[in-house]
Amino acid sequence: MSSIIEGYNYDIFISYRQKDNKGDRWVSEFVEALKTELESTFKDEISVYFDINPHDGLLETHDVDASLKDKLKCLIFIPIISRTYCDPKSFAWEYEFKAFVEEASKDQFGLKVKLLNGNVASRVLPVRIHDLDNDDIKLCESVLGSVLRGIEFIYKEPGVNRPITLKDNEEKNLNKTNYRNQINKVALAIKEIISGLKTRVTSLIKEFPYLVGEMEEDEKEYRIGGREKSAKLSGRKLFSGVIIIAVLLSTVLAYQKIFSRDKLHNIKDSEGRISVAVMPFLNMANDTTWNIWQDGIQNELITSLTNSEELKVRQTESVNKLIQSKGLTNYVSITPFVASNISQKLDANVFIYGSIKEVGNTIRINAQIVDSKTEESFKSFQIDGTPEKILSIIDSLSVMIKDYLIISKLKKDLSHDVQKFANTNSPEAFKYYIYGNNSFARKDYATAVTWYMQAINSDSAFLNAAIWLSIAYYNQGLYKEGGRWCRIIYEKRSQMPAQQKIWTNLIYAGYFKPISEGIKYCRQLLEIDDQQPIIYYQLGWSYSGLNQYEKAIPEFEKALEIYNKWGIKPMWVPDYTALGYVYHKTGQYKKENTLYKKAEADFPDDPSLIYRQAVLALSERKMKDADHYIEKCMSVLKENSIPEANIMDGVAGIYSDADILPKAEEYYRKALSIEPENLSRMNNLAYFLIDKERNINEGIELVDKALVLSPDNYAYLDTKGWGFYKQGKYQEALGFLQKCDSLKPIYDHDLFLHLEAAKKAVAGEK
Repeated sequence: MSSIIEGYNYDIFISYRQKDNKGDRWVSEFVEALKTELESTFKDEISVYFDINPHDGLLETHDVDASLKDKLKCLIFIPIISRTYCDPKSFAWEYEFKAFVEEASKDQFGLKVKLLNGNVASRVLPVRIHDLDNDDIKLCESVLGSVLRGIEFIYKEPGVNRPITLKDNEEKNLNKTNYRNQINKVALAIKEIISGLKTRVTSLIKEFPYLVGEMEEDEKEYRIGGREKSAKLSGRKLFSGVIIIAVLLSTVLAYQKIFSRDKLHNIKDSEGRISVAVMPFLNMANDTTWNIWQDGIQNELITSLTNSEELKVRQTESVNKLIQSKGLTNYVSITPFVASNISQKLDANVFIYGSIKEVGNTIRINAQIVDSKTEESFKSFQIDGTPEKILSIIDSLSVMIKDYLIISKLKKDLSHDVQKFANTNSPEAFKYYIYGNNSFARKDYATAVTWYMQAINSDSAFLNAAIWLSIAYYNQGLYKEGGRWCRIIYEKRSQMPAQQKIWTNLIYAGYFKPISEGIKYCRQLLEIDDQQPIIYYQLGWSYSGLNQYEKAIPEFEKALEIYNKWGIKPMWVPDYTALGYVYHKTGQYKKENTLYKKAEADFPDDPSLIYRQAVLALSERKMKDADHYIEKCMSVLKENSIPEANIMDGVAGIYSDADILPKAEEYYRKALSIEPENLSRMNNLAYFLIDKERNINEGIELVDKALVLSPDNYAYLDTKGWGFYKQGKYQEALGFLQKCDSLKPIYDHDLFLHLEAAKKAVAGEK
């Protein structure tokens, strides 16, 4: 049974200790009562996962991840909080409660959801059946990261503390609660949370209309050109199009220290937090009744800012004792120089000071954030309001200051280029964006997607998060999803600064335009800054994708030249293997070999580098070296838990790139024999047999089997059309390739070449 929101497997997960379901089976009775109440509360059917097995969770011999991961993909988690539930050694606590909090914190909605009434609620909805000890409460709150709230099902009389039942008299219950009413409260709370989640989905669709529609299941099979040419190891056209652009983020993250020009570069202390001192505010109004707010604003700001874990705020007593020690009884004497001196004594890197002014019926509060060492003002704030709203004014000021400081702290770890495009004023959105960047840099694109979605969920106008979400989808082969986001961003390009607009055009071209369009935008970016190695890398791959290898070589070489000038190694191994590939295609084996030796020092045991070394050794007929590299490549892949069939495909690619076709065919067949029902394996072998003209008829037979199960897969249609072309059946070829072209989710240069060849052949027959 699935959830009412796509992408989730259950609406509700009930977690409990089996100890609490013995005897009168309280938990089972609660679940049945709740299901009945939900039926009268929702028009839709609400799915509830409830494990009724008699053991306390799964047995140790069971695979926890496989058994629970799908079930925990739910909207709301209801833990039955009892005296026995709060036990770190219990299964329910470790593998259900903690696991849900961790996973929900990373999905598209996050752990907390905004309700229709503007309040915020957790997706963990505790049902408490006992009063808890303070230690148990603290334990729960440490996992939730917030105060333990929920709905109580506790019956109390003097000396009695047990779960309430339907039969209990509410008049005798010291809590005055009624079982039926509490069930109703749970159902209504669930409705509030789900309504909030559904509203968020609706608002995203209104903001981003291209999100409407379902992703095809077989889209998950797509890779570049739809064929897993083992290009994940080789240097072939895997990285054509937008995937090249994707590494920009990784590059700028890796070299943040080189490019960082943020004037707030020294605001973090040794613990990675911003240390802040808040001075008393100066009363500049012609009314001494405002004097009390000189300390009042200081106190309120300190209290509010202290609640942020990113900040280390010096407390009022420490600040004011130093002020008093200097004999400063009049706050007019607290000049920036004096405040700077006090802040430095408190080891605070920044200080906040300001003033109170009154103009008619308007009260104005000014504040500045200042560098304690240089006395340079980072940011000024001004907020107006009426005197009776003074506390609201201070709260608003506090939020503005806190948001600025937190975002500044996060930006500290970004390059100047990324900072320019980080267009959000939401610290929460920016934090998720940073998490996404970190996952992206590790090439963990699936996790990056969840973080970028959370960033957009926090700020739907955060275009840069949407840009990298599009690229993260692309890197997983999820082109339809990525393409939707790419179109969303492209339609909003008028809101962007000039350089970001060019990047957006480049990404859009990578998805939907011929390679020549991307080259145009690369040249525009180099006009702005000609010291961007990633752009030269992109140009090199573009020319390589067009089979213009001589043009690609100087672009790749320029990228490495810039890294050498900076005195740092390239961001990733394709900076070497991409150049090695075009050296290989132009017969420059000596240069290729020298390049790989340098790459070995920077990227030891990288499988894609070993792949290229194996191809080179085979091409030079150094068979002993080739065997060594192939064995090493297979060993490294096994250590990284790569499936055996993928490894066989990879070895097939090595032999194919070295033009040793019988061995390539042998390994493609091995891969298919390991996974005989895998459509991608069928298509890989089919395309090889057709493209290399090894056995065109067999290739067509194989791809026909794949097309029976997936008739609209554009990659399989391309293989079939190319097979007909190789057989000289040009009209049939053109029909399949045109259908393929109409179904393609992204621009595919191989398909373009196939289609052009078929068109010319048909024209020649007329």
